[in-house]
Amino acid sequence: MEEMKVSRRGSRLPLRNATVSTPAHQELVNIAVQRASDSRKRLELLFDSTETTIAPASPLQTLLECGNAVIKLLIQVAESIQNHKGDFHLVIARLEDLINLATEKFYAFPFKDVPAGWRVLFRESSLLKVSALSVKSVWSQSDQDKKSSQLCLGLSETELDEIVKTIDTALIMAGPPPSDAGQAEISTLFRILQNINDASSENDLDEPAAKRQKLNSRTSPYKATFPQSTVFVPPISRPVPRIATLTFDRFEKHMQNPQSTALGPEPLIITGTLDHWPARNERPWNRPSYLMSKTIGGRRLVPIELGRSYVDEGWGQKIISFREFMEQYILYIQEPGGLATGYLAQHDLFAQIPSLRQDIAVLDYCYTSPPPAHQSSPLAEKHSMNPQLDEPLLNAWFGPAGTISPLHVDPYHNILTQVVGRKYIRLYAPRESTKLYARGVEDGGVDMENTSALDIGVLAGWDGTEDEQLEAREKFPLFKQAEYVDCILEDGECLYIPVGWWHYVRSLSVSFSVSFWWN
Repeated sequence: MEEMKVSRRGSRLPLRNATVSTPAHQELVNIAVQRASDSRKRLELLFDSTETTIAPASPLQTLLECGNAVIKLLIQVAESIQNHKGDFHLVIARLEDLINLATEKFYAFPFKDVPAGWRVLFRESSLLKVSALSVKSVWSQSDQDKKSSQLCLGLSETELDEIVKTIDTALIMAGPPPSDAGQAEISTLFRILQNINDASSENDLDEPAAKRQKLNSRTSPYKATFPQSTVFVPPISRPVPRIATLTFDRFEKHMQNPQSTALGPEPLIITGTLDHWPARNERPWNRPSYLMSKTIGGRRLVPIELGRSYVDEGWGQKIISFREFMEQYILYIQEPGGLATGYLAQHDLFAQIPSLRQDIAVLDYCYTSPPPAHQSSPLAEKHSMNPQLDEPLLNAWFGPAGTISPLHVDPYHNILTQVVGRKYIRLYAPRESTKLYARGVEDGGVDMENTSALDIGVLAGWDGTEDEQLEAREKFPLFKQAEYVDCILEDGECLYIPVGWWHYVRSLSVSFSVSFWWN
């Protein structure tokens, strides 16, 4: 790797929305410089490390696995960033070299066995790259300019894209910083970047309409609502009971004193419980523009599933920006033979984007004391060994019409809340398990005993050809004897799914759901 040399470059003109120094831009520059300074000091101590200068347990200590040349290069780039001196493009290139070096090591080992030092190198290099990009606007300005009130701070759209992508990629690949201070730093960065994006959007709105359209295609407003779909809606034959807002005590009684001891607690739809959520009122999740605004203009990276169902052939996963996910899979109805269905499924979106967590509330029902899995469940013993949860586990489910969660069992009691759109759901009691053909342990040792081999859509005659439907019925003869209940879960409703109950979920529109698991 080429050694860094310090040099000066010519002045850089401010870009759009960067002609005025905003508090958010100044805060970003200050944090970037401080991070580079702190990183440089720690790395210099490490370079000359003894047990008295740096604690052996420090995560940074693991960088010694990467060699002194790597540490020396990190020191050089940190110094350049701290002082805004040297060739900016060379600094970025050297940091990308280090990121690529760490990435190569990720592929040289099973992911869980990657030596800690290479993870730390990936994260440290990425955060220094973020610092460099954050101070790019002042990098080449003279010392006199830096003292002037006319100092131009700002980020171009491309730089903001790259900063957000770099942070999220580091979090995904290397994991979050192990210290509370490191995690607080990441949260602060995202808060500032969100503020910068919001200020940029406000500036765009101040421009004349004709000019605003020319500035950037990404500033154009999205449609007010999600597209309407014309997918097949399964008929309801054995409806799940519905009840208006249920008290805490009555819900606990529903679980603890079931009508049938042979079934245990049964599914129940509760209406009116979500009416007060900001996500359904002043901060509406059914507005694409709102969701984009909470993800730094759609820049945050999210993991999505590709394919109709996770048991289908050709199913896969990828990480893309929230903007790409919205534009490619949500806002436009797919033509036959087009892109595979994209689904943001079972993702802890609220840990990643805490501001969205403020739009919902954990239901009081999740603080009841539910019974264990019913004795008729073949997974009852396994579920009884699950650790006690201090707080409910929240997951987001966001996708277009047509996404399917195959027939499966959750390891906890579940309340599925429907914030946007509607879903068809079919449920089978644990006692029906022998007729539902659980997959068991598959090739590669993957335990799929919580997932059925049945394709409900094919067996019910909704999907597939007549030959495929006939073949499925012959292959799974006991299925026709299995008793079930079903429902269409409308927006604003929630469905209680007792632990051990099999359920098949089929979205009938663009849908945003939140599941709450608890025990």
